[in-house]
Amino acid sequence: MIEAALAALAGLLIGSFLNVCIYRLPRDLSVVRPRSFCPECGKPIAWFDNVPLLSYFLLRARCRHCSASIPWRYPVVELLTGASFFCAVWMLGPTAAAIKFCVFAAIDITLMFSDIEERILPDEFTLGGAVAGVIFAGFVPFDWGIVRLLLMRTDHPRLASMAESLFAALFCGGTLWLVGFLYEKLRHREGLGFGDVKMVAMIGAFLGLQGALMTLIVGSLLGAVVGLCYIWFTGKDASTYELPFGTFLGVAALGVGFFSVVFQPWYNHVGP
Repeated sequence: MIEAALAALAGLLIGSFLNVCIYRLPRDLSVVRPRSFCPECGKPIAWFDNVPLLSYFLLRARCRHCSASIPWRYPVVELLTGASFFCAVWMLGPTAAAIKFCVFAAIDITLMFSDIEERILPDEFTLGGAVAGVIFAGFVPFDWGIVRLLLMRTDHPRLASMAESLFAALFCGGTLWLVGFLYEKLRHREGLGFGDVKMVAMIGAFLGLQGALMTLIVGSLLGAVVGLCYIWFTGKDASTYELPFGTFLGVAALGVGFFSVVFQPWYNHVGP
């Protein structure tokens, strides 16, 4: 329980940094310098006003200097990251599998909120995340997969797992790119951004072929239902409205990843 509590604290702190990335990367700003500042008045934020979750409520969601409202995204990202880290370590312990899920959750949460705010999926987290997923596959091998089935007698199971991760990334990303390409040729307008393709590749690298395909199904259904409801309630033009598909993919990936990477192994261990 102590490890899980420490993981939650680390998640809150990392979530605070993710908020910086969500704001700055789409604007091509450094995530290192300058120190945190108010986007409205530009005044630096003191350390005591930058405590995850706590400062948001103590300041009543207002900047201390100019009273500009602080977006709800800040505490939500911190809380979601902290909760993801806590659940992973509480259920799996301080293991490589828990660390892998924590890294995946942090990347996924960043992309979710970056897409819903700016409709941008930064390469640092999509392509960088895909590379991280392939590397993690060498430490947390996939239980099964097409590549591993073909290489059942290999003397290098870690390399086979990394190959499985790479195959899932390329296959899922390439398939989504092909769907978007055909849609553009048939409808003469862009249906999918290339950022979505790279995000799916990242998901495939972390979750494997089965997890990525499940994410695509759940994310597409979720996006269709929520998008249609939003268009109907707001009266927006369905032919021009740009759906933040990456956000729905992110929600689906977090759910699928939690179930397959965290909950299912934990249940198999403690269940009857």
